Amino acid sequence: MLPSDALLARFLALHPKLIDLSLGRLERLLKALGEPHRRLPPVIHVAGTNGKGSTVAFMRAVLEAAGLSVHVYTSPHLVRFHERIRLGRPGGGELVTEPALVDAFRRCEEANGGQPITVFEMTTAAAFLLFAENPAHVLLLEVGLGGRFDATNVVEKPLVSVVTPVSMDHSEYLGDSIAKIAGEKAGIFKRGAPCVIALQEHADALAVLERAAARTGAKVTVGGQDFHVHEEQGRLVYQDDDGLLDLPLPRLPGRHQYVNAGAAIAALRAAGFGRLPAKAYETGIAGADWPARLQRLSRGRLAGLLPDGAELWLDGGHNPDGGKVLAAAMGDFEERRARPLVMIVGMLGTKDSAGFLDPFRGLAQEVLAVPMTTQTAARPASEVAEFAREAGIPARAFASLEAALADIGERDWDQAPRVLICGSLYLAGEVLAANGTPPS
Repeated sequence: MLPSDALLARFLALHPKLIDLSLGRLERLLKALGEPHRRLPPVIHVAGTNGKGSTVAFMRAVLEAAGLSVHVYTSPHLVRFHERIRLGRPGGGELVTEPALVDAFRRCEEANGGQPITVFEMTTAAAFLLFAENPAHVLLLEVGLGGRFDATNVVEKPLVSVVTPVSMDHSEYLGDSIAKIAGEKAGIFKRGAPCVIALQEHADALAVLERAAARTGAKVTVGGQDFHVHEEQGRLVYQDDDGLLDLPLPRLPGRHQYVNAGAAIAALRAAGFGRLPAKAYETGIAGADWPARLQRLSRGRLAGLLPDGAELWLDGGHNPDGGKVLAAAMGDFEERRARPLVMIVGMLGTKDSAGFLDPFRGLAQEVLAVPMTTQTAARPASEVAEFAREAGIPARAFASLEAALADIGERDWDQAPRVLICGSLYLAGEVLAANGTPPS
């Protein structure tokens, strides 16, 4: 029997494009499979540019702390495809097993009959099969790209639709303005289903989202208006019309995670989970984990290349707003404990490298630019280094990630550095694989 990666490779030949936003092909396949998308557990649907995965992670942690079983669908994966599908179990969910994934892939391939379909559409159908055939209390369903024509948007009436912060990204597919991109994200709002809009950085995104949400005729909950979240005396305080929650700070670092945690709580309340025990919220917000989002790598092969006492951080941020929140987090780290900040950066050629790097001006001591071995669309390291220099940050290009880390490890430091690897989720996946610390 072919392994799952061989089947995924075979799926690539079914459509000339990796991304072709449409719902018709998937609807055809789902009908041939007996419409598993109509037999899913209750769905919380999540779109947005930044923070989708972290918001889902907070919701999963809270729900599981309350004893509920939770299915989760996210993308992209970092190391193995199996990370995208988490099946809910009593006591905590588990990533889909290889035999279960292969079986679902083969059934979808047979039902599709060789007709044109993208890889994401095929794998989403497989995920829906698995979610429909395994009982759970709820399915946390993350949009792959956009919203309106994303494969996950075949779900007809979710418990609640959530849009996290919207910014410029994937403009080649979603539009060349924040307003157009927000319009695509708002495509997940459904008539009669409550809508939650996280605190937005861009006013034009908020205006588009609010108008679209109002057309559903359902309750609309907006961050900064209907719910508020902030830090107070080392605690996370969430407040809405239903009351106040005094919670531990998230384990996930960065002030941007307060926004994501607030959106998660608002979504759970809008979905009807507002009466979960307070302890579930406390345990979930404090314990939620999401790899490659300011993840501290304190062990592993790559961590061992750095000088004694150095910090190694990993983040998959890759767009201008991601750069802003990441730089803000590094600034907070600097205030608590000053260290030289060295960035190791690899990016795709489709991303706004200048916009991502500019917030680090005056904060980063140096950028070490590296290639990505798994992505043909990666920007050459020399180009990334040039963008960093244009942003006012000294930069050099290296032939590999290991060479950049070794360069740091071979220097004499008055104070051990803080090293941040960032610029792409694909680079983050390469790092976790090479470090021997893949997600589980």
